[in-house]
Amino acid sequence: MTASLITALAFGGTVVSAATTNTATGSATKGMVYLAVPPANSLTPLTPAQDAYDQAHGRPLPTPELLQPTADQTLADYTPKRADALRGNYHCAASDVLADLSKKWIAGFQKYYPGVHIAVAPPYAGSLGALELIKGNIDCVFVSRELKPTDIQGFHDAFGYDPLSIPISGGSYRHFGFLDSIGFIVNKDNPIDKLSFDQLDSILSTTRNRGGAPITTWGQLGVTGAWADKPIHIVGIQPWNGFEEFVRERVLNYNGKRGEWRPGAAIGSTPADPNVHWEKTVFNVATDVSNDPYAIGYTGMAYVDQPVKVLALSNHAQDPAHAPTYDNVSAAIYPLSRVTYLNMNKQPGHALDPVLEELTRFILSRQGQAVVGKQAVFLPLRESQADASTFLLNSAP
Repeated sequence: MTASLITALAFGGTVVSAATTNTATGSATKGMVYLAVPPANSLTPLTPAQDAYDQAHGRPLPTPELLQPTADQTLADYTPKRADALRGNYHCAASDVLADLSKKWIAGFQKYYPGVHIAVAPPYAGSLGALELIKGNIDCVFVSRELKPTDIQGFHDAFGYDPLSIPISGGSYRHFGFLDSIGFIVNKDNPIDKLSFDQLDSILSTTRNRGGAPITTWGQLGVTGAWADKPIHIVGIQPWNGFEEFVRERVLNYNGKRGEWRPGAAIGSTPADPNVHWEKTVFNVATDVSNDPYAIGYTGMAYVDQPVKVLALSNHAQDPAHAPTYDNVSAAIYPLSRVTYLNMNKQPGHALDPVLEELTRFILSRQGQAVVGKQAVFLPLRESQADASTFLLNSAP
């Protein structure tokens, strides 16, 4: 079956108007697609009381998606590598959304090594855990996003090298707060159906590390007629933000060079680009785009609460474009699917602590990813992802 390109959302029902993109050829044909579950209602930021509860107890798990991915049976089985029984007491930290899953992973690991005790104690917040890793107060931290550049720099300043960050699971499809996949959205009347990261870099950045010329009008993207000379209005999120950093790393950063956004008014740049608007949070992006026929923005799939078009994406223009459907995200072929991380301190030229190495190997195995599938919130890694993480673990200097 072809992958569905979500366009105008019909609220209160399950039907969306769509173009379907063939994953093999990238060609598009008009059609209809039916969503098993209608789009989410509008979301609001956590209250201080909710945030305090989450830090103390971990965030309550959401209702699982109606659809669930099948386990990747090609993942490697976990075989304990240590003939000698590992022992010791370890202290780790976790984001509030990973408090539950990290403890489930540890419980599964400790069945192989009952002499190992790993505590994951509150407060549950990835940013706090990263700081504790820098201070040397913990052995590892489970984080549901990429580390902040300031966290990485702080770690480097303290130790002279970067932390070892290993992707250990997929994010979620569209669970609020649980690392939902990210989509680029345009107004529902916009004729554009798909874009490449190369094109997005030319639209969004000043650096244009991918080598393209600036793109400022819809006509430069191939749109004809009345849209051809209309300016592209960008709606983004003010740095630093987990959504913003993820898009920057995937789209604007290229060939080892960090990308920079076109300046928006909320950043306080002088002069601010009149065609760029930065929101402080992700909550209003879909509303902004739905109200502006010439806008483009990015948002988490959990926050698509307005009738907007969600684009299929590819890395380069000649690559097949994939839409953010549940099947594409769970299969990790959608380019803005997300991952969670285990962050550790590994000194170059020295072996990683054997308990942390074995814990990571267990998490990346078929048994470890089965824990993710059973929880039914985050998405298990596919074989290619697990292989990449294993290579990163084994090749760390």
